[in-house]
Amino acid sequence: MNTSQIYIAISIVVLAIIAIFLVFLNKNKKKKKLSKLAGLSFAFILAGILFGDDRLIGYGLMGVGVILAIVDIVIKLKSK
Repeated sequence: MNTSQIYIAISIVVLAIIAIFLVFLNKNKKKKKLSKLAGLSFAFILAGILFGDDRLIGYGLMGVGVILAIVDIVIKLKSK
């Protein structure tokens, strides 16, 4: 393993610990489901991470995911 892979592994472990902590913290709160657009943007960002070996495809998919997330935020703000 080279150093970048070690950093990625450490960050995944830290994110998993934070996610577990947040699950226990939010047990009693009312949960909101993701909108379809937010779920789609999440899927694009994950696909960008998975296909990160090819920079053009990886960054392109992440960019699409971020744009969709911003559009979802704007739509939710306008509906309030």
